[in-house]
Amino acid sequence: MNTTNVSSQALSTEAPTQTAMPADHVHPDSLKGISRRQTNPARWNGEGWDVFVGALRAKNVEVREKKQTCRVYATDSGGLAYGMPHGVTLAVSAEQISTILKEAQTHRVPVTVKGGGLTTEGESVAFGGLQLDMRGMNRVISVDGKNMTVRTQAGIHWHTLAEVLRRDGLDYLSAPLNLTASVGGTLAVGGIDINSPRLGCSADQAVSLQVVTPTGEIRECSESVDPELFERVLLGYGQFGVITEAVMRVRKFTPITMHYFYYGSLRDALEDLQLLVREDAADYCGILTILDKAINLLVAFDSDERERVFFEKWRNRIRGHGEPAFALRMARYYCLRPWRIGEALYLLGRKRALEPAFNPSQYMENGKIVDRAVVFGNQVWKFWGGKQMVIPDLAVSAGKYVEAIERGNAVCKKYFPRYTLYCTGIKLSGRRERYELSCIPPDAVDFAYGCEFEPILGDTVYSREYLQAFKNEIYDIGVDMKTSYYRFGGMMKGYVRRVFGDEPVDKHLAMKRADDPAMILNPDVIF
Repeated sequence: MNTTNVSSQALSTEAPTQTAMPADHVHPDSLKGISRRQTNPARWNGEGWDVFVGALRAKNVEVREKKQTCRVYATDSGGLAYGMPHGVTLAVSAEQISTILKEAQTHRVPVTVKGGGLTTEGESVAFGGLQLDMRGMNRVISVDGKNMTVRTQAGIHWHTLAEVLRRDGLDYLSAPLNLTASVGGTLAVGGIDINSPRLGCSADQAVSLQVVTPTGEIRECSESVDPELFERVLLGYGQFGVITEAVMRVRKFTPITMHYFYYGSLRDALEDLQLLVREDAADYCGILTILDKAINLLVAFDSDERERVFFEKWRNRIRGHGEPAFALRMARYYCLRPWRIGEALYLLGRKRALEPAFNPSQYMENGKIVDRAVVFGNQVWKFWGGKQMVIPDLAVSAGKYVEAIERGNAVCKKYFPRYTLYCTGIKLSGRRERYELSCIPPDAVDFAYGCEFEPILGDTVYSREYLQAFKNEIYDIGVDMKTSYYRFGGMMKGYVRRVFGDEPVDKHLAMKRADDPAMILNPDVIF
């Protein structure tokens, strides 16, 4: 296994600075030996910072500049991009954010917004300037059970929103599997889970938004009011405004019944997933794998009637096995390959740990899961996550799905002894402008499909070079096949033109320059 410890030299080399501000603790060129896509951009030089801070403090906006505070924000969940803001402000209102952005335009100070911090390519890492922490805006403002909507501040985490909705017997439509993501951050990038095959991405559940534009205007927008801003901000990667409040559709909360079907063939599982998505045969569906040996197609239902129809009409059309039949197949496979006993023991150990975790007695009632948010949010990231989120992804149209995922799976096998894939479908809401430069591939019709490729790192420490090389190989598949990515900002910014071409990128860049004259809001994410 070609792994190395993180280089202490990389962590101590300082980039040259243009002011007396502290130097970056990671050099922008620290990734050696691989094609450089986009690593850490050069740190902003600090010109105008003191005047900017003075102007904010004169208007009662707190800016924290102590090193120990700034260091909390040095990286994101990906752990490969490192930067340091000059100062941090905790967001408390749209009016406060408006003041910040107006002064930032005047003094040309970059402002980087951070919600849950679950970015993996450095998108929420500030390379100088102000770090705006949205977690101070974390209240549910109102729940409208009659019209089935909720209005919430955008810094709230999904798990907190879910807890509030439960009190009224309600639930969100779709959200990220990791429920510590913020609502605003999710709406700005998409938001995909096992609900998405029927309910679309999280951004499509938005009814209206309150947005602070890069020039500090506070505007309400929806499909009927200021629709151009609405379409730019949703799936806009934080380039066209800061989402401060959102009104979103909700639904009645229901317990769910879960079924698991096991495969030894990744292709069979992917094709069956597409069948279920295309035919609307399940309320929830997705794939989780342990390597490419134990592939689990999970299928769930809100109602007994939908479950009954599935078993009458669709069960015999999918090729997955029940657990006993699959166990016999696996036992036969490894009996004929005794040299792979270590792999067999690993799979068995994962199975023994996973079964009780996905059927926790405290969340079960009459055979149904009574809180899918807890079960999927907590357990998926407990067993498939880790201290460092290295999850390159591909988002593709239906016809390219199987080939793209098989190629990505081969890359995983090349780099890591243990890894998992998480695959699901995404129902599209027509051909909206918001999809143009986003995780929705341009050739997708009716449905798109996505897959995250996640190494299980365990206690092994891999170098940044090694992990970045792995991610680059996944992203290169997307370039070659003309697909898209769930994440395409930050360190992989260099892929944007290669994937989308000059025309749409130049179009969005022109819109960005018009809306953000000083180019201060979330710089180095896309533009």
